[in-house]
Amino acid sequence: MEKIRGFEIAKGFEDKGINMPVRKTKFSAGYDIEAAEDIVIPSFKKGMNPTLVKTGLKAYMQPDEYLKLCNRSSNPKKKGLILANSIGVVDADYYGNPDNDGHIMFAFYNIKEEDTIVKKGECIGQAIFEKFLVADGDMAEGERVGGFGSTSLQK
Repeated sequence: MEKIRGFEIAKGFEDKGINMPVRKTKFSAGYDIEAAEDIVIPSFKKGMNPTLVKTGLKAYMQPDEYLKLCNRSSNPKKKGLILANSIGVVDADYYGNPDNDGHIMFAFYNIKEEDTIVKKGECIGQAIFEKFLVADGDMAEGERVGGFGSTSLQK
């Protein structure tokens, strides 16, 4: 079978009982993504970095596609979790990169006054495959040289 787009288990998570993402209804845009392990997301304090929540997953797709990572609509109210970057963008060339094999992580801040515990297998967000367009005269030829947050680092 030709691989067009989908999810795989990232290196180092093969024996961790990671569930593959699923859409819950036939008209759902997003695939529900679960946490790969228990993690505590501390209450936000000025100057702190977001907490990266591991999924144990990587995604493959076509060169003109990306994977959009979105928060669950219930996360801010119920758990106080907001995405640090509003949405996450996973580029096609993130898959299999040498730094982290393309491991997908969600970057969260916790806006509640108390720490939030996320349990392994708990749904933390959604992932939506989307096409993108390029502008006239686009000359991008760089190649990814790293993992998470490395788009600006290119050959």
